[in-house]
Amino acid sequence: MTKHVRRSALLAFASVAAVAGTLLAPGAAQAQPVSSGSFTLSGDPGDYISQGRDWSYSTEAGDRLSVNGSDDGRVVSISIDGANGDWWYADFSAPAGEKLEPGTYTGATRYPFNDEGPGLDISGEGRGCNQLTGTFTVTEAAFGPEGYVEDFDATYEQHCEGGTPAARGRVQVHNQAAPEQLAVSLNTSTEGTFDRLNGNATLHGTVTCTADVPVHVNGDITQVKRKTIIRGTFAATVDCVAGAEVPWSATAEPSGTTPFQLGRAEVNSTASATDPVYGNSVTDKETVTVVLTRA
Repeated sequence: MTKHVRRSALLAFASVAAVAGTLLAPGAAQAQPVSSGSFTLSGDPGDYISQGRDWSYSTEAGDRLSVNGSDDGRVVSISIDGANGDWWYADFSAPAGEKLEPGTYTGATRYPFNDEGPGLDISGEGRGCNQLTGTFTVTEAAFGPEGYVEDFDATYEQHCEGGTPAARGRVQVHNQAAPEQLAVSLNTSTEGTFDRLNGNATLHGTVTCTADVPVHVNGDITQVKRKTIIRGTFAATVDCVAGAEVPWSATAEPSGTTPFQLGRAEVNSTASATDPVYGNSVTDKETVTVVLTRA
């Protein structure tokens, strides 16, 4: 049997998919610490994973559990770091196109190579199945946005390499209700300035957000003068404070030799930030007509 090298991150979905050529559930939330949870493993004599021993871990005993899920609710993955240095991984996958929910999943094969059927993989301490068959029963599964796992409770039975000996156990995860998703709002002022010395245009506005995050503002400005098109791009980063209107300002240099001038211009702006909880990018866009006046 092939021994696993310990994974430094909970799951690298993209890397596994590239190696295996397997279509995985799209997207996953960042691994989240488990507020309250436990993991047990025992096995028959001859079971490679459990070594015929009993293993038990819980947050109450000082062990650390982390969890993440795919944003479609198909996959839940748990990482267990024992206070004594032990380490384990538990992966559960519903069949393609389905979400994990209470029920029994039979005929599971090794995740993430389970294709259309359910998937399972209990591994750790340097041991893992090359091929497996198994069954797991989910008694509770509750998800927030972007794959956030609020509650997950499942029992499992796993057989390595078509063998009779089995590994059995249970995993429980209980977290607080999913935090609010990040929201970002962009405002671009309809008033801007141009500099007659260098021909640059300066734009400004405000951003608001629901969490303290860096917000990146970028865009382009287009002006037409005497049948000549004047274009430029701009970018700025501001530290957004939750609930506050935070000002931003950025300068666009003309891409050609014709400077920006007095008059109207079209401005396309985008504000983007990374959700500190879920890890996804949040954006807001707008197109406004800006009147440039002399600085």
